[in-house]
Amino acid sequence: MTTLTIEDEIALLTLDDGKANAINHAFLETVNDALDRAAAEAKAIVIAGRPGRFCAGFDLSVVGSGGTAAQELVGGGADMLRRLYMHPQPVVIACTGHAIAAGAFVLLAADTRVGTAGDFRIGLNETAIGMGLPPFGVVLTQDRIAPTHLTKAAIQSVLFSPEDAIEAGFLDAVAADDQVIDRARDEARKLLELPGPAYGNMKATFRAARAELMTA
Repeated sequence: MTTLTIEDEIALLTLDDGKANAINHAFLETVNDALDRAAAEAKAIVIAGRPGRFCAGFDLSVVGSGGTAAQELVGGGADMLRRLYMHPQPVVIACTGHAIAAGAFVLLAADTRVGTAGDFRIGLNETAIGMGLPPFGVVLTQDRIAPTHLTKAAIQSVLFSPEDAIEAGFLDAVAADDQVIDRARDEARKLLELPGPAYGNMKATFRAARAELMTA
């Protein structure tokens, strides 16, 4: 069950649809609502998945059907990712398992990402399934993925272990499965030591140009 709690000025959103946490309209509404509440009631936000699954990307039953429904979902996803990317508060991810395709975009849009150690895969599989990266995904990938790993990650559909995902640029740290959410909250607490207005202004300064590209 998806939950949102606020404690010690940190909003903790735990995404759990009982399956793969695919990005559908309910997912988008949940994340957007959590960002609204964090802005009003907290000073940082941590987003976690369910055990073994962080996010499987866009709901392919919708995207694969094409038409207006697919356009609306992908467009809503782009807006949500841009909000995460530009959210003025610290955004920390507890990547609790697999993060594939648009699930990996969520990692790229956040500030600090802690992954779960184990036999999990993280990355962009669009080439492998015969799809291309949407323009907003290209912007995030070029911004956050290490240049030495860009071809592997974006073009060759290499999926990384959590440890290798650090070097590639999807994650910043790895923790045991029973510690990953606590570690993410610890990272959020460290970021709260920085002046909030300055943190938000710095994000706006360094990310504004890319955010405009995502919107375009």
